[in-house]
Amino acid sequence: MTVILSYFNYWVVVLLMMIGFYGVIAHGNMDKKLMSLGLFQTSVFIMFISAGKVIGGATPILRDGVALHSNPLPHVLILTAIVVGVATTAVGLALAVRIQEAYGTIEDDLIGDPSHEPEEP
Repeated sequence: MTVILSYFNYWVVVLLMMIGFYGVIAHGNMDKKLMSLGLFQTSVFIMFISAGKVIGGATPILRDGVALHSNPLPHVLILTAIVVGVATTAVGLALAVRIQEAYGTIEDDLIGDPSHEPEEP
């Protein structure tokens, strides 16, 4: 039981990844796909942060009596990835708005379908 609990973060990561991946594949709505991609991306962030944590590690500041230090690089890289992820999501939402305006829908199956008439504003 302790083995399962010691890898709890990674079980959560796998669960969130699979939910996000399923959402991207199963849904035709672009907003739902963007939300699923955000969930998948968050699971990757949790994975890198969990892998970067050193149990018993101290901050990387030179002090007497500290032998084990944590590497701050994974946390800094994830901070940068969060900023890029927010910007990418904003671009995706802007594209979804433009597609809604042009085609009258954000469903994948109805875009470009000649039988689907866009709604007049």
